[in-house]
Amino acid sequence: MNKSWIYIYLAGLIEILWVTGLKYADHLWEWATTAGLLVLSFYLVIKAVKNIPAGTAYAVFVGMGTAGTTLTGILFFGESFQWMKLILITTLLSGVLGLKLISVNREKKGADS
Repeated sequence: MNKSWIYIYLAGLIEILWVTGLKYADHLWEWATTAGLLVLSFYLVIKAVKNIPAGTAYAVFVGMGTAGTTLTGILFFGESFQWMKLILITTLLSGVLGLKLISVNREKKGADS
């Protein structure tokens, strides 16, 4: 796994934090932390897209953020669980994984040429 994928995974995890912060921040320092996390997550995405396809990187970033934010809401903040949410998150993550696998295969073919 190259460093760009690590950047995307970190950015996706950080996205979960700043999106949660948008909903729950009440004080100036909480808003400042949320804004700092937002900037950091996009900085990591920008670094990553220098070496991997932008569409794939963004899909992984947003997919992780969407799934993670939804699961965080259910597990920690009392949002309602619905089986359809779980099915749709699984579908989303399957698509994201597929994009990553295609991208990795393309990188390997490029290296072999």
